[in-house]
Amino acid sequence: MVVSTIIFSFFIIAYADRMLIHDWRSMPEPWLLWANTGILILSSIMFHLTKIASDRQHNDKIKKGLYLIGFLAYTFLFSQLLVWYQLLNSGYYAATNPANAFFYLFTALHGLHLIGGLYFLGRTTSKFLRNNSKVQEIQHTIELCAIYWHFLLAVWIVLFGLMLFT
Repeated sequence: MVVSTIIFSFFIIAYADRMLIHDWRSMPEPWLLWANTGILILSSIMFHLTKIASDRQHNDKIKKGLYLIGFLAYTFLFSQLLVWYQLLNSGYYAATNPANAFFYLFTALHGLHLIGGLYFLGRTTSKFLRNNSKVQEIQHTIELCAIYWHFLLAVWIVLFGLMLFT
């Protein structure tokens, strides 16, 4: 996560520096970005609850939590693609304006990190289902995935706030 933090920090610094140049024109914020923020918050809450369920060894709650987190993550990614589709259909291309380019860069980079999180979520879910629900074998993995997910939520809130207020 340190490397991801550094990467996002450098892009945020470049964003702040670049927006001072006269050709910067902010993009509209589609309402779906607000919905996506809610989806990420909900998935982060679900990860927290799933971690609590794993600590208490509630297998049914773990299984439901892992499935719901995956569903929410895929919903977020699909919704982000819808945002891109709406913006592109409205003429907001990356090459048109630096603000547009940064928006696509930020959301793509965040989406790639989320896909990486989905990979490990899938492995965790698969291991849980394969090992006849032996919670002890995945408790630490669920905890690490939850930490990473909370990190992605924090990054999203920073990026969304930055784009919203500039």
